[in-house]
Amino acid sequence: MERKLQEVHPLLTLCGQIVENWQGNPIQKESLRVFFLVLQVTHYLDAGQVKSVKPCLKQLQQCIQTISTLHDDEILPSNPADLFHWLPKEHMCVLVYLVTVMHSMQAGYLEKAQKYTDKALMQLEKLKMLDCSPILSSFQVILLEHIIMCRLVTGHKATALQEISQVCQLCQQSPRLFSNHAAQLHTLLGLYCVSVNCMDNAEAQFTTALRLTNHQELWAFIVTNLASVYIREGNRHQEVLYSLLERINPDHSFPVSSHCLRAAAFYVRGLFSFFQGRYNEAKRFLRETLKMSNAEDLNRLTACSLVLLGHIFYVLGNHRESNNMVVPAMQLASKIPDMSVQLWSSALLRDLNKACGNAMDAHEAAQMHQNFSQQLLQDHIEACSLPEHNLITWTDGPPPVQFQAQNGPNTSLASLL
Repeated sequence: MERKLQEVHPLLTLCGQIVENWQGNPIQKESLRVFFLVLQVTHYLDAGQVKSVKPCLKQLQQCIQTISTLHDDEILPSNPADLFHWLPKEHMCVLVYLVTVMHSMQAGYLEKAQKYTDKALMQLEKLKMLDCSPILSSFQVILLEHIIMCRLVTGHKATALQEISQVCQLCQQSPRLFSNHAAQLHTLLGLYCVSVNCMDNAEAQFTTALRLTNHQELWAFIVTNLASVYIREGNRHQEVLYSLLERINPDHSFPVSSHCLRAAAFYVRGLFSFFQGRYNEAKRFLRETLKMSNAEDLNRLTACSLVLLGHIFYVLGNHRESNNMVVPAMQLASKIPDMSVQLWSSALLRDLNKACGNAMDAHEAAQMHQNFSQQLLQDHIEACSLPEHNLITWTDGPPPVQFQAQNGPNTSLASLL
């Protein structure tokens, strides 16, 4: 079926008016409102518009609170159409938690994402004791997919890996679930590989994910991450990298309508220009990322862009401008919290203060950098020592049933220090 995203907004507006004007049983009306608002919220999230979605998400959260206080009317309506009941109330509650987690993850409110994931998973465990509906397993997998990405950002790789293993186990129980989530699973493994500096495995996982997906937004997300892997690898993949960058060129015909993914593509172009030493070009791309991420409260992209701009100004010898970028990057990264950006920012602050002769501030920043390094190093060693770490070599067929134990970490730690 062809996607016609430009036609969605006017249709949603019309649907909203119809739902509001509909007269009927209160619980049925609220059920319809939840159905409509879930469509509206997921449409905005698909478009990467995490600021624009806030009013709709708030309405949805209020609506589910209302519906949970209402009691089902035992009198059957005369019109069969009024019997429409798309989800049980308990399932709706989990779904609202789920879209809240999706929003929090995209916006960079990772502690909030964790809080709502915990609530949703607790509710799911209770429901699964009484109900074997396959949709509950789908909800569980989507929740885990989102919280895994949060864990990788907050520096909890070992926990993320164990949750990836949990997704594998859920997919082993359902071929349909695996078919629907195989590409996402390999994408998560690719992101994990990047976090532990296993770049060859990351490339293999992202390439596998690309082979398995027909979803445009997921394709663009994978290509953006694969391009960043090739950029870090230097000159090894120049031709492939240029081809990928052209396919996600945000200045021309970007393949998807997602505001967030287009902003990320500008960041990747800026990163590439930085590694090439083309600093003015890098600044142009990064300022575009900042403009887009500020417009929709994309906090992680804002923090990443600020710290990279700070690095560029430091290299160019403009210490004041560098400081103006790095300080807010550090503040934002602490709020998210994003461990990699905190590590990067603290190293820059240490070097900046040293260059400016601020010995006390340089010492404080060096201490922060040491603390972040130790936390990341400890988590790195723990993750690579888990038997589940062997999942990084799986690129074909269904998920492996069991894992061989590792003797110890075999990946480079240099990128962390």
